[in-house]
Amino acid sequence: MAAETNDLSDRALSIFAFAAYHHLISGQPISSVVRRDGSGHHADPQGAAEVEERGLATLSDDEITFTETGIAFVETTVAAIRGAGGR
Repeated sequence: MAAETNDLSDRALSIFAFAAYHHLISGQPISSVVRRDGSGHHADPQGAAEVEERGLATLSDDEITFTETGIAFVETTVAAIRGAGGR
């Protein structure tokens, strides 16, 4: 996973932060997030393109679907947030 996630831009990390948010709220693993919701909210286009280029996700018009490596990085992100909170 290190090569795919090494030196991710903040824009790409925002995709994982959004997925981590949903994981923390739901308590469930996250395999995809909404790319565009039709109400004006959307994932950063450069960040979405970067996670796809790195093989961390596939993109459709409305969804970002994480690959196995991408799902593992969502979990790593969740663990880092919990660690920052002393858990």
